[in-house]
Amino acid sequence: MECKCSTHHANNNTKVVFVHEGIKIEHTDSKSIAAKSASKLLDECKSTAKKQLAEDDANAVSILESLSECVRKGIADEIERANEEIVFQAKIRKEIADSWENYTCADEAVNATEPKSETVWRQHDVGIMLDRPASKIHVIEDFLTAEECKAVEEMATPHLHDAQVADGSGGGELSDNRKAKQAAIAVSWDKEEDGDLIARLSRRVYDYVNHVLPFNIKENGQESLMSIQYVGRGPDDETPDRYMPHCDGECTGLHFKPGNRMATIVMYCDLPKVGGATNFRNSGVHIKPKQYSATFFSYIDPVTMKMDTGFTEHSGCPVIEGEKKIVTQWVRLGVDDGNPWTSFNTCEYLMQC
Repeated sequence: MECKCSTHHANNNTKVVFVHEGIKIEHTDSKSIAAKSASKLLDECKSTAKKQLAEDDANAVSILESLSECVRKGIADEIERANEEIVFQAKIRKEIADSWENYTCADEAVNATEPKSETVWRQHDVGIMLDRPASKIHVIEDFLTAEECKAVEEMATPHLHDAQVADGSGGGELSDNRKAKQAAIAVSWDKEEDGDLIARLSRRVYDYVNHVLPFNIKENGQESLMSIQYVGRGPDDETPDRYMPHCDGECTGLHFKPGNRMATIVMYCDLPKVGGATNFRNSGVHIKPKQYSATFFSYIDPVTMKMDTGFTEHSGCPVIEGEKKIVTQWVRLGVDDGNPWTSFNTCEYLMQC
């Protein structure tokens, strides 16, 4: 006996696919596997309880407690096995990510990652590189202009200083993990209506953040724009300008803490001849930016308010030849004029950017 399962049409020809009697087809995924495991556990505990009832039906309360303990122990064992598997897979993922990071940064010929999908925002082409509830990565073409880049650079140049990372005791220190020059750029919002270039750029940043995330973010109380510059000194430089893998906010998977960062936009003004790509190693996303494009990434689930678990950890590959000049905006949630970002700040968030 044959059971017709489905039909396929190709070139106006119909192909009938049959499944023969006696062949068992079972679809499995994480949910079905979990349900099957739970059903098996419950059946085993129920079977034991039935045997105990058959032998001593007068002691039902004790048998019910034994049934409960059987289920509890079984669930605990399953959770322990699942945790061991998660730890193992996390270790493997980290090892793969480390190798991928080194490979992509070392080989200039490596192609940029293709977007998963594409869309348009205000006539800007947008590549969706990653789209998870708490981890989004977008590449926006022609996000800023040459005039805006020049305005930022002119304001930043007199104030450039060595970038630092947190030293763990409330201070900052220089580190080979982050080698660059930077300067904070205060936005003159009172000049926005007059067409101030930096205010215009900053407004575009918040507009895009609000396009992606449902928080209606305002500029009040936010961090300043940051101008960051990397210089290439040739392939023999043992400590090139770069930024080692890091998270801009918390990437622990825990609940969001009000006032902290939850999204970033990196805007590219000048690009080096060699090096300087942006890597999201845990997501397998390698971005070789175009001039005046931007990379947006958010690290919060707006529904559960839980943070990213490392998919937006990123780095800046070493700059070998030429200069890389970027403008970065870190966006916080829960700040305003009365509670500016400095109210929530620690040196880690001030320095380690």
